[in-house]
Amino acid sequence: MRGTFRAANMRRRAEFIFTVTLVLLDAALIALAFGAAYRVTFETSGGNGATPDLVNFAPMLLFVMVSLMGGYFFYRLYHQRRGESRIDEIYKLVPATSIGVIVATALTTVLYRDLEYPRLLLVYVWLFTLLFVGLGRLVHGALRSFAYTRGWGELRVLIVGAGEAGNLILEKIRASPRLGYRPVAYLDEERVGLKVLGLPVVGRPDDLGEVVRALKIDEVIIALPDAPHQQLLAILSKCEDGSVNIKVFPDVFQIMAAEVNIGDLSGLPLLAMRDVALRGWRLTLKRFVDVILSAVWLILCSPLYMLVAILVKLDSPGPVLFTQVRMGLDAKPFPIFKFRSMREDAEKDGPQWTTHDDPRITRFGRFLRRTSLDEFPQFINVFLGHMSLVGPRPEQPAFVEQFRELVPRYMERHREKAGITGWAQINGLRGDTSISERTKYDLYYIENWSLWFDFKIMLLTLIKFFRDRSAY
Repeated sequence: MRGTFRAANMRRRAEFIFTVTLVLLDAALIALAFGAAYRVTFETSGGNGATPDLVNFAPMLLFVMVSLMGGYFFYRLYHQRRGESRIDEIYKLVPATSIGVIVATALTTVLYRDLEYPRLLLVYVWLFTLLFVGLGRLVHGALRSFAYTRGWGELRVLIVGAGEAGNLILEKIRASPRLGYRPVAYLDEERVGLKVLGLPVVGRPDDLGEVVRALKIDEVIIALPDAPHQQLLAILSKCEDGSVNIKVFPDVFQIMAAEVNIGDLSGLPLLAMRDVALRGWRLTLKRFVDVILSAVWLILCSPLYMLVAILVKLDSPGPVLFTQVRMGLDAKPFPIFKFRSMREDAEKDGPQWTTHDDPRITRFGRFLRRTSLDEFPQFINVFLGHMSLVGPRPEQPAFVEQFRELVPRYMERHREKAGITGWAQINGLRGDTSISERTKYDLYYIENWSLWFDFKIMLLTLIKFFRDRSAY
């Protein structure tokens, strides 16, 4: 028991230190940003008149710091959540900083009326604050992730369910040591005493409370997406330790329920499923972005296309481009373009699922698949309107007919154009991975679309471009 309290205290101490250092870092960087804005406004702009003393702006600096840090607090930027994307964090800085500067301006106007300053100063304060605080948070996040990888502040995790969903969660945790999660064991109804992916199954779900206490667990992840709700509630009731975090891996219905809004019909309450987000002017905006970015890409990368085409031709006989029928928007077929990475007769026996050590892949083709260079000709599909830059990955008609019978709501993926990359792909679900899990991610994307969501996926795709080991 003493060891449990010691570990919990160390974790709380680590989180306290992370939060305090982040607050102090923000304060220092906001002051630095204010100083930089002052210098640019008065000392390098070539304005007329004497430069006012910086000391006169001390009250304004105080208003700026209080307003900005208050805005960051209300935007939950000091509630550091493990696994939150750095891109999302920087994105939230923009509205929080904007509101903070507006509030600081109002406070200065009301409480410090005698101060005269050009409005351009506030513009520079906003710009430099975003730059300095954004960079500071990236550095702080990197240091925090480094501390997690060293075991400082780590969370001991128990996974309930050693099936496909549980294995996916374990692989995600192991692939992301920066999150500070340490998988300790599984609980599973059928595999007690065995090891699954090197992790022991130490009991059944009904043993949850005892195992949490014995193994000093900090977080429980229930990976039983097909379990009835009564069973989940029974499992949760076994864990009486209030200090343990419990998370549930959702099934398709729970994902749907997250999109339910309560409305009414003349006083009669109704549960209304949210409509698809991509409609009307948003559809035009997405198409505009697709055309512009794909055109720029094709122009800038044309020398690379020529080089890859030559190497494909030299590596094996056959055409440079491989054309295959895929299912796109409204389940309509279209020809998808790829650099050929397999032998010319790869599909002589009909469509086959690609596996990791597929003997049909050529030597250069394996490099193309590992680096995703084989997908580059799909920018032509995007420019022609067959596809979008971001969306669910298209499948062959034969596979679509199989999946629609096996996976709930699978055909709803075809409510939007297929994409070169997607929310499922950047979360590691590509190649020979679960179609059911891919569908969940695709449906989440469709029902939560925004232009920022597209840009986020594109940025994450660029970051992971050369280090995605699930590609083959």
